[in-house]
Amino acid sequence: MKKTFFVMTIAAVTILISSCASKKDLAACQEENKALQANYTDTKEKLAASSARVTSLEEQIEELRRANGALQSALDQSLSNASQNNVSIEKLVDQINESNQYIRHLVEVKSKSDSLNMVLTNNLTRSLSKEELKEVDVQVLKGVVYISLADNMLYKSGSYEINDRASETLSKIAKIIKDYKDYDVLIEGNTDDVPIKRENIRNNWDLSCLRASSVVQALQNQYGVDPKRLTAGGRGEYNPLQPNTTEVGKQRNRRTQIIITPKLDEFMDLIGQAPEE
Repeated sequence: MKKTFFVMTIAAVTILISSCASKKDLAACQEENKALQANYTDTKEKLAASSARVTSLEEQIEELRRANGALQSALDQSLSNASQNNVSIEKLVDQINESNQYIRHLVEVKSKSDSLNMVLTNNLTRSLSKEELKEVDVQVLKGVVYISLADNMLYKSGSYEINDRASETLSKIAKIIKDYKDYDVLIEGNTDDVPIKRENIRNNWDLSCLRASSVVQALQNQYGVDPKRLTAGGRGEYNPLQPNTTEVGKQRNRRTQIIITPKLDEFMDLIGQAPEE
């Protein structure tokens, strides 16, 4: 009897120790999993920023290649003209130097613009929470910053009224917009191809425009963005990211894009600085 009781006691103690060890192991695994998840999210954000930078640099290289080809063609033509018209070599060299100077100026301006865009994108990405980044996509394409927001994050269902959940995200985006005063902002509404007809909403054209207008007015009235920098536009169902044949595709297409671009008049001034032929 005593022997049986002793064996049972030993077994109970063994189970208790094993249970405690298992709980400790589980807690340690959970902490390790949290650390790995945080590291994964941080790495993912850095990879997105690096990919955008690589794309921008590839575009710069391609533009420089095209400029070099155009310069070579101009040089060949100039040499031909010089031969035919007895143009002095000194004048030809001056023309080439002017063209080179202008190309360097263009590259410098574009490089500065790309750098500002990358800083803008990184600042915006860092300001958004992990939950917000699931519904907000930030990209730099051809020197333009695109911020794409899901419709279910911004609006009440089937409506153009902004919901309360969007306020914090819009306030962060508005702060970035206000920090970069030399950029214009286009708000572009997009829908899927499901027809809609409600009071004061005739179709998807109306819905996309009204949604863009709602975001513009929120940026102006609630967050103090200068309305002279803002433009509202709608593209209805005619600018899809994916086919509207699946629910996932339709969800991706229902979005509002905040497009941040350098001011057009700055580019017009730059064009005006081109050397005379």
